[in-house]
Amino acid sequence: MTRVLARALEALLTLWLLATLCFALLRAAPGGPFDTEKAAPPEAQAALAAQYRLDRALPAQYGAWLGDVARGDLGPSFQYPDTTVNRLIAQALPVSALVGGLALALALAVGIPVGLLAGLRGGQATDRLLMFGAGLGLAVPKFVAAPLLILLFAVALQWLPAGGWGEPANLVLPVIALALPNIAYCARLMRASLLETLSADYLRAARARGFSETRLLVSHALKPALLPVIAWLSPALINIVTGSAVVEQVFGIPGMGRYFVQGALNRDYTLVLGVVLVVGALIVVINALVDALRVKLDPRLAQ
Repeated sequence: MTRVLARALEALLTLWLLATLCFALLRAAPGGPFDTEKAAPPEAQAALAAQYRLDRALPAQYGAWLGDVARGDLGPSFQYPDTTVNRLIAQALPVSALVGGLALALALAVGIPVGLLAGLRGGQATDRLLMFGAGLGLAVPKFVAAPLLILLFAVALQWLPAGGWGEPANLVLPVIALALPNIAYCARLMRASLLETLSADYLRAARARGFSETRLLVSHALKPALLPVIAWLSPALINIVTGSAVVEQVFGIPGMGRYFVQGALNRDYTLVLGVVLVVGALIVVINALVDALRVKLDPRLAQ
């Protein structure tokens, strides 16, 4: 119970530091949310500043915003009139969760078998070919892969839509673009882990007793070889979350990443802070779940 409480306090402290840093950086950046209203009468500008509490000193603004967040209110959006940040995030979060979840599932579904095959064929032509492909997947950034996928499958072949949202076909290219580097990393990690596991002394002893390679892999090598992949899930999720901003912008997907980019460009302070807090909370929760899964697979990690 004490350990759970300590983890919860650590998570709250992390989110508070993240929110405070983001608040400070946003206010330090040049420009403001209503720079386009400079031609408006001074009375109108003053009314806007008062409505959004921008006429107060920065410490007062920070304290008022933090109090609202403690009550679960992320505030009004500066750039979307009569719309709260809570509502925008409630609309965008399921979209980003669907795209990101499918991308992570695709990365695991492809990366693990590819890594297993490369590890079982270590040093052979199959291994070198698969790892060369994985190297290419890591070398090509998402902002390059996404337009290339559009040019090939939407423009040249006309098999899939180039963007938009609402149809299953709209998911294919964004999910692939988001999953590609994670497929490559998962495959390389799985290969390295399997090669190390297969060279362990207890597996050599089992092989000497006449166990088949299939039994060695399924019963003895697969579970310990998967532990590094399970540990990688946390950074993989962070990679998907950060990459979603680029992918959602390229494909016109109404998700959290797109709102974050638009909010940052428009100096929509409350929207950017709301997205940062929600994403940070999700990362904290997923880190905790991944740690619990690792302990489940290897109880020695709990010691």
